[in-house]
Amino acid sequence: MKKLLTLSLMLGAMTFAVPSAAEAKTTTAAVESPQIRVQIGRNARYRNRRVRTYTTTRIVRRGFRTFRETVRTTYLPNGRTSTQVVSRVRIR
Repeated sequence: MKKLLTLSLMLGAMTFAVPSAAEAKTTTAAVESPQIRVQIGRNARYRNRRVRTYTTTRIVRRGFRTFRETVRTTYLPNGRTSTQVVSRVRIR
């Protein structure tokens, strides 16, 4: 008798729960998968994928002489750096 009563209560509860679950599923499916994707501006993943170049000066000593070097440092997208001496002026 208890088994029959619990089985009937479970079936009765399912008749109310199943339609509401189906309605929730259709409304969330429309929100989760949009038909159109609009993006304004550039893609954020590729924003830092450009070459950056900086020019700096430094004082170096070669033996008894002192020079002011102007150096161009280039930072490449793959993480490597390239340093190139642009000019060297003797100051002492």
